[in-house]
Amino acid sequence: MKIIVLVKQVPDTYGERKLNATTGILDRAASEPIIDEISERALEVALRYRDSHKGTEVVLLGMGPASVTAALRKALALGADSAVHVLDDALAGADMGYTAAVLAAATIHTGYDLVIAGNESTDGRGGVIPSMIAEHLQRPSLTFLDSLDILDERVSGVRRTETGTVDAHAALPAIVSITELAPDVRFPNFKGILSAKKKPLTVLALADLGLDTAALSSRGHSIIAKTEQRPSRTAGTKVADDGNAGVDLADFLAARHLI
Repeated sequence: MKIIVLVKQVPDTYGERKLNATTGILDRAASEPIIDEISERALEVALRYRDSHKGTEVVLLGMGPASVTAALRKALALGADSAVHVLDDALAGADMGYTAAVLAAATIHTGYDLVIAGNESTDGRGGVIPSMIAEHLQRPSLTFLDSLDILDERVSGVRRTETGTVDAHAALPAIVSITELAPDVRFPNFKGILSAKKKPLTVLALADLGLDTAALSSRGHSIIAKTEQRPSRTAGTKVADDGNAGVDLADFLAARHLI
């Protein structure tokens, strides 16, 4: 079994996150980059399967700037066997459509039986990349799974709906995404940290994947029409209780259509 785990590097949610006022693109220097927590959970699902199934290979796949290498090395320390980093200056500002196309091409290039991803990233929260990759690969897709069982020839899991749950299954090869109900990632041990430096990490450019950079520049970028600084917080309205506070509070809420 060869399992690819999609790993995304995101700004630390506990840090300050800013957009470049000129380009509208995320200012990565303003916040410490980390592995998205949902990517770590996806990795833990793969590692738990490998723990009980000898011969399983877990490969990390990440896309982004040079700083993504550090995230992949950290994930290798957790126990993954190897990593693939798609690194190309032309990918700066790539939209979800082209991101999915690139990751799908990298998946084919690497080879796979199963792709595991988080359901949605902390920064973009699009929630569609796994399904778009599955469309490119023409493989079945199970998304937003609260639990995942991996068998020799198929995968199955439970997906929540507005009215209950759905038991879903698909034949391998397949692409799946998990939710935050998946288990927390394990802590790296000393041996894992040392071995991570020696594990294979392949860097691929768009040309290595047979993708055309001209197509990306013409139709594969997100277009930021306008960026504005978030206004500073102002003092709220104070309601003094002089015997009429209840009415004043109700009027305040009604004027804002809150009641």
